[in-house]
Parts: sequence; C-alpha cells; structure tokens
Amino acid sequence: MRARPNILLVNDDGFHGEGLDPLREALAPLGSVFVIVPERERSAASHSLTLHKPLRLRLGRPGVHTLNGTPADCTRFGVLHHLKGRCALVVSGINRGHNLGQDVVYSGTVAAAMEAALLGTPALAVSRGLSRGTPDYQAAAAYAALFAERVLAKGLPKGTCLNINVPPLPSGAVKGWKAARLGERVYDKSIAERRDPRGHAYYWMAGRRVGVRLIPGTDVAVVKAGFVSVTPLRLDSTDRPLLKALPGWRLG
Repeated sequence: MRARPNILLVNDDGFHGEGLDPLREALAPLGSVFVIVPERERSAASHSLTLHKPLRLRLGRPGVHTLNGTPADCTRFGVLHHLKGRCALVVSGINRGHNLGQDVVYSGTVAAAMEAALLGTPALAVSRGLSRGTPDYQAAAAYAALFAERVLAKGLPKGTCLNINVPPLPSGAVKGWKAARLGERVYDKSIAERRDPRGHAYYWMAGRRVGVRLIPGTDVAVVKAGFVSVTPLRLDSTDRPLLKALPGWRLG
C-alpha cells in the first residue's frame, strides 16, 4: 500500500487563525496533515528567522502544534526537524486578508511558502479577502485542496511557489480561477505619531490601503472581478534586463 504524502500546514495568523481548521479539513483527504503555526499572530513578519532565542514547540490542541517563532520558522522547523525532510507539500494559510501585489514582500503567509521553496519543497500560499460578518473560508479551502492535489501529482519548478488569492465571496459566487502576475496596491506613506498618557511619543507604521490599480492580467484585477488569482513566485528575483545593462555602466 502506498504511503500517504506528508503535508505541512503553517500560517501567519497563529493558533487562533480562522482559516486554519477549514484548510486542515480540506487537505485531510490528500495526505497526512501536520500543523505547526506561530503561537501568536505574526502578520507582516516577512521572511524572518529566529536566530537569537530558543524555539519551543508545544501542542496547542490535538493535531495542532505551536512554535514561538515566525511563519518561516514554522516551515523550516516542520520540514527539517518535525518531518525529517519527508514533506511532500507545504501549504500556508488561509490568511485573513489578501496578499496581492506588493503585499508579498511583507507577507508572513507568502514567506512561509517561499521558505519551503528554498528547502526544495513545493508550496502554496493561500489568502482570502476581508469581508463583513463571519468570513466563509470554504471556497478558499476548496481551491487550496484542488491546487494541492495538482502539485502533489505534478510538482512545481524548482525554487517556485504558488500565491493563491480568493475573493471574499460565498463559495457559489466565486467565478473560477485565473493565472495572474503581481499587481499594484497603493498604500499611504504616513507614519502616525501619538502620545501616551505621560506625554511620550509613540508611532504606528502600518500603512492604510488607499487604492488599487486595476491593470488587466494582474492578481488585483483578477480578484476584483470575482476570480481566484494564482501567481507563481520565484526565489530568483534578479532583474535580468538591468543585469545585462550593468556592464555598460560608467562609474566615477
């Protein structure tokens, strides 16, 4: 009898992430699902690793382990130590809120998938847009399972992961999926300064999204139109046209 593939499930919303259980349930028919997530929310942690303090793995509840580290830590620990390199697929999500366009630079969800690619393991990052009321993660979980099944069967190019974004719609309202390149989301560039009760200044750096550019073929436009966007991301981010032009630069 053929052994079931090991699937590592991680996220950046932590132990209480609302998309965790729906995704875990959707992946269960495809293999043995192991869950390692940050003990607290680590949104916008980007691709950071914990190098200056010990990491501690704890069983938060049956089948769900927590790690006092970043999303990328969870992937690295899960693939190399917990599963001893016997990991067929890493799935990161379901993130609460999209990771579109420039968001991928900061996203802990995407970084966890990119860490898997760095380790030579196929990976998906899955996010769902924010909506009013109780979010419905069923469509996102279903599409994640479909792509997980495909990747388990066919693999991905070396050094590549898939970034999947699902519109904040009920399952029956999602129109399908489309391949898309990264788009542009526009954030303000202000840093909010406030005063604590003792008069000392403190600051909030989180930028507020003020708009999008609906460029055809981009993930932003695809999701806005009611489709799931699927974007392949590569570890190699070399600007090849500039690489060719650099030798011609005159310096000094």
